[in-house]
Amino acid sequence: MFKMIRTLLSAVPLIALPALAADGEIQTGITGVGPAKFLFTLAAALILTLIFRSTASHLARYVTARIGQHRIRSALAKRSPDVLHDFILPGAYGGLAKIDHAVLTAGGILCIQTKHFNGIVFGGEDEAQWTHVDGVTRRRFLNPMIQNEGRARALRKVVPDVPVANLVIFTGSVEFTSPPPKNVIHVDQLESFVAKFVFGPSKIDDWHAVWLTVKGAAMTDIDTRKDFQAQVGFG
Repeated sequence: MFKMIRTLLSAVPLIALPALAADGEIQTGITGVGPAKFLFTLAAALILTLIFRSTASHLARYVTARIGQHRIRSALAKRSPDVLHDFILPGAYGGLAKIDHAVLTAGGILCIQTKHFNGIVFGGEDEAQWTHVDGVTRRRFLNPMIQNEGRARALRKVVPDVPVANLVIFTGSVEFTSPPPKNVIHVDQLESFVAKFVFGPSKIDDWHAVWLTVKGAAMTDIDTRKDFQAQVGFG
């Protein structure tokens, strides 16, 4: 018992705990506090410590993800005046598709999905799922290229004669175990990627009309967002 308690004490060094007497009795300095109440206090302290650490970790991820989103919006604004963020379109095969960012370039539209990760990411271009490892945490997630291709197809359905490219951007302190596909980049590469990206020959004469069509189809109202959340929850 004493060995277990010493181990627990080492996990919460900042919490002042009662001393243990040599004869096995617990000297608390508080009349009537016995071993059961002492262990309950210890357990509560450990739980609070874990909750604090978890909350701090979530807060840090939220803040860094927001910073990453701001960097993407700023980089896109420098490359084109025609940018849309966080909007919904009818899905290419039914339902709804939520697009993180779309930017009109000289040769077509980039349909962008963002992922915020710290740690290591690996997965093949044709694999259905990729793996993310952050410290001791390991989880699988849907191949973002496959996921975003459905969104790109929703855009192509709105403007069928316009080239639409699938681009995935990672933010955060993420590392890839092997070179990722050419359309999977880190946010640091975004500006140069957009500047150098070439769709190929295009027959579009009126890009202004193209963008007006996309803007007219984009949905951002509360009811549509509720419908999309219901779709995600059902899935």
